[in-house]
Amino acid sequence: MSNPLTAKAAVPYARALFDFSVEKNIMHQITADFQNLDVFLDEASELTDYLSNPVVRASAKREILEKTVKSQINTETFKFLMILVERDRINLLRAVINNYLELVYQTASIKMIEVSTASSFTNAQKNSLIEKLKELTNAREIRLVINEDPSLIGGFLIKTESKIIDFTVKNQLQQLAKHLDTVLEI
Repeated sequence: MSNPLTAKAAVPYARALFDFSVEKNIMHQITADFQNLDVFLDEASELTDYLSNPVVRASAKREILEKTVKSQINTETFKFLMILVERDRINLLRAVINNYLELVYQTASIKMIEVSTASSFTNAQKNSLIEKLKELTNAREIRLVINEDPSLIGGFLIKTESKIIDFTVKNQLQQLAKHLDTVLEI
């Protein structure tokens, strides 16, 4: 979720759930639930729209969550979703999931790295990239978020928290064009 206000509002909920999950020793279950929920919400965008709709009553949101996800997730995770519904904060669910997973990954020394590529990677390429990134970041584990962007022409772009590494053909062509501009201005 790119809205900074939404992301900021989600932080206390994610932090509270994270602290609760550590205290009750159920972090792995809630993390698995949130990873699955994240994938499910990607595939069911109409559910996200429905839950975010301010016109829909809380009771209807509660009912749809009971029918769609209750049997698939941990009881504590479901109770948390109900708290979000009661407090009219279910629209923050995606941001809460992202913030919660970020806290878990920080704790477990797992780095989330965004990779943009012109075409999809093979499994061998993915594994090779993960191994190199582990060496560079000293992370125990790497989670890749891969975006396909045909405008890159070829190669890939890596974004971490503090660095951008650009190995795209598009970037190389832009660098070449800049170089030619300076050479030809003589």
